[in-house]
Order: sequence, then C-alpha cells, then structure tokens
Amino acid sequence: MQPPTPDSSAVGCAAACASIPTVSTLHRHSFGDGGPVLALHGVTGHGERWRVLADALPDHRLIGVDLRGHGRSPWTPPWGFEQHVADLLAVLDAEGLDRVPVIGHSFGGAIAVHLTRIAPERVERLVLLDPAIGLDAGDMLETAEDTRADESYPDLDAARADRAQRWEGIAAELVEAELAAHLVPDGDRWRYRYSRAAVVAAWGEMARAAVTPVGPTLLVPATKADFVDPAWVDACRAALGDDLTVAPVDAGHMVFLERTAEVAEHIRAFLR
Repeated sequence: MQPPTPDSSAVGCAAACASIPTVSTLHRHSFGDGGPVLALHGVTGHGERWRVLADALPDHRLIGVDLRGHGRSPWTPPWGFEQHVADLLAVLDAEGLDRVPVIGHSFGGAIAVHLTRIAPERVERLVLLDPAIGLDAGDMLETAEDTRADESYPDLDAARADRAQRWEGIAAELVEAELAAHLVPDGDRWRYRYSRAAVVAAWGEMARAAVTPVGPTLLVPATKADFVDPAWVDACRAALGDDLTVAPVDAGHMVFLERTAEVAEHIRAFLR
C-alpha cells in the first residue's frame, strides 16, 4: 500500500468534477421506507446486492446504485474516481437529497472516500465496509491482467459452482440471488452484467495513493481479507480522531453478505 497522503487539491478536484459530464440516470435500486442512505457496491457488483443488508436495516431506505460500467447503468468511460463522484452527485440531485449517509463496500468504499474529499457537505456519515483503497500497484496490475480474460460460463451450474467457491461462507440463497440479478445470457454462454474494460480501470484506480475520509466514519474491516492496510487505518485515526469508529468483523471480503446481522448492528448504532 502506498503511504496515505493529504488531499490538498480537494477544491481543485471539486471544480474538476463540476466540469465532468454526468449521468443522473445511473440505475438505482431502492429498498425500504426510512431515511435515505446511498449505497455503493464493489467492482463487478451491482446495486441489487444491498437488498439483504437493507432487510436488516428497516429504519433506512438504501439507494443502491449500479456504478458506471456496471449493471444497467451506462458503461461509457471515463471510469475514474472523479467521474464516479460526479455521477453520484448527479444521483443525489436527481433524488432531491442534499446530504445523506453513504455506505461503500470495497471499490465502492474507495469511491465514497473520494466523495467525502470532493463534496463533504453532501455526506452526513460514512460507512466503509472493507474498502479497497491504496492497494499495491503490482498486485493491481496482475489482477487487471487477469480481468482482461473472458469470464463466461457454459451454463448456470458452472456459474453457480464458481460463485459458491468465490463466496465461501455465504448462504446458498444469496449465491442464487446473485445469479438471478446479475447473470445474463450472451449467445450460448452466460456472463455477468458489467464492462470488463471498466473493471480493469477500477483496479488501476484502487492503486492510486490512499487518502483519508472526511467526517464521521465507521470502518468495518474484514479480518479474513487483506484489503485494509493497518497503516491506512492509523492515518485515518490521525486525521479523524474521535470521528473514526473501527469495528472489525470476522469475515471474508463480502462482509455484509457473510455477517449481515453483525454488520447491520454496527451500522444501526453508528447512524443512530
């Protein structure tokens, strides 16, 4: 991980975001009837994944977006952090929301951190679920190269077996929900609904120098994964002081699917 650095150009980034073409038509999934919370999925994911956590947070309405390059949102570039932030600000405007709590998982967590740096006035509180930020550049190159290869399946059984292996420890019904929401036929094969080009770009963004968030933040590291570097946590403590709450959960990277009730309780207490 690269050493966390202060984001002294936040004002410049905000000005740059103002000039970025945006889409207020990011596809959105809405779960629940309570106070709105913006929820950002990880790389290769989609907004429908938040349904299970939303069911455990009945006092909140989770707005799960499909990020650019994913799901039913536009797949057109650019796919950098600044573009994602501009897209999200357009979504908040379209929803008529001035300031909301934000939840981000993995790559969505990294985007959420940049959202707090560029537009802190729009983020009431920040929840980071095993965020992927400031990752090793060599590892990201290797992962991006692997992502370039075709990822498709001859049938649903093959896709199911692969997902179950990747999501070890996650309930079978959630694996089935993932297939139903995100897998689509493509000729005689089955593929997940995301742009591989956008995903390759995302791995590059996750290799950018880590920055710390702004404002009250709940950090939920997954103890069975290695995305969250202790040096970055120390930098967050130094930057945020009492505004940082760290609540490790004994789970793999898909922490909110594997330990839904525990993660929901941490979020409920923090947002309350």
